[in-house]
Amino acid sequence: MKRFLLLYLSLCSVWLSYSQVGLQQLLNNAALKHASVGIQVTDLNTGKTIVSHDPQKSLTPASITKVITSATALELLGSEYRYVTQVTLDESDPTRILVLGSGDPTLGSDVFGDNTTAFFINTTDALKKELQPDQEYSIYVVDNLFGYDGISPEWTWIDIGNYYASGSYGISIFDNTYKLFFNTSARIAPPRILRTEPDMKKIRFTNFLTLNTTGSDNGYIYGIPFSYERTVKGNIPAGKAEFSIKGDIPDPGLFLGETLADYLVRSGIKISQVETARTDYLAKKQVQYKPGKIVHTQTSRPMKDIVQEVNVKSNNHYAEHLLRIIGRTQNTDIYSDALQAGIGYVKKFWEQQGISTSSLTLHDGSGLAPQNAFSPAFLTEILAYMYTKSKNSKVFFDSLPKAGKDGTLRSFMRNTKYEGKISAKSGSIGGVQCYSGYLIDGNKQYAFTVMINKFNGTRSQVRSAIEKFLSTL
Repeated sequence: MKRFLLLYLSLCSVWLSYSQVGLQQLLNNAALKHASVGIQVTDLNTGKTIVSHDPQKSLTPASITKVITSATALELLGSEYRYVTQVTLDESDPTRILVLGSGDPTLGSDVFGDNTTAFFINTTDALKKELQPDQEYSIYVVDNLFGYDGISPEWTWIDIGNYYASGSYGISIFDNTYKLFFNTSARIAPPRILRTEPDMKKIRFTNFLTLNTTGSDNGYIYGIPFSYERTVKGNIPAGKAEFSIKGDIPDPGLFLGETLADYLVRSGIKISQVETARTDYLAKKQVQYKPGKIVHTQTSRPMKDIVQEVNVKSNNHYAEHLLRIIGRTQNTDIYSDALQAGIGYVKKFWEQQGISTSSLTLHDGSGLAPQNAFSPAFLTEILAYMYTKSKNSKVFFDSLPKAGKDGTLRSFMRNTKYEGKISAKSGSIGGVQCYSGYLIDGNKQYAFTVMINKFNGTRSQVRSAIEKFLSTL
């Protein structure tokens, strides 16, 4: 027995030594010469540190922030939680149709392969059974659940207006995203705008796009929420009969109401007006409506599917809605800031689990804000909690992409000994590359976080350096 113990301790010493060599090689990599690096690797069985470097340093995390958002949402709301959007008739005005938003980011979404128009088809069919063809009706969309500050105040101008920085409100539709199509076959800049999908009738574009011969998509759409003025800059590939880039729908609640009106008019129902709750909300006017008979109910996919989309595909839009619904469950006053309430609950919840949040600065749920910051030790503690203590352990673990297999980790660690054995979230914005998750290989069960900021090499060099380090664990 004594001999076996000595052998085990000897092997542990070799593993730790090998990991330390791997760490030093990472830190000495020329691509990281001027970088800030934070690392924490923890044994999930013993709770002991395997290897670390500046584990308490707060660094910019990018999309590994979604690990915090998705874990907190699962713990608060449960894996079977579903958003519910209802269409009712107004009991105080039977000629008014009410659409009651619940903050569902999946409404009309195409990420699950569902019919994106199902809400409009089903609602129209249900309303036709209730409404009179000779009567005029109005539509009032109640989209005020999160208020109308739909983006983080810390997001940068280069992101606002693009699909990956879409606003989050009580109503979401089509991922709050449209496609803008161009014809670049004439090779003349700016390329000719063909159309939008879906059809954005009100939006106006100022087009400064140029063309490239590299085939790269470097096109961006800029604009603030609720404004229909959009500026298009950057460059897109020449020689294409059709090429599209994506932007965010400026006013999703109104767009949903107008789209529903189109469906109803085509079915023979007269619609005289479409409004949202925004005007009344901004005027702090008491909204005079009373939900009556429920005509149609649209239920989202369960939370376990939503967090998987958040983590595997790094879906910013879904993540932002999660943080706001967390906040709204804590403070039901629609005039309170749902984003700040969500951030407050995140800090409170993890403190209650015995995890210090002193390193945490949070401005959103997706990681898009460059001012977000936390330490590798903090996130690794959350990972350890979710693996060893959470009743949602399996759902959370399964929500992370597998290295070399799927999502944002499809090419990461491919053809290495840890392909398929690492389940983790990646994060990258300008000058930032991070990975956080689990390494599960037999009895070797680790939680890890690697955060690198302000690197001077290329992103591919940094990724390769991280892969080599993880291979030494």
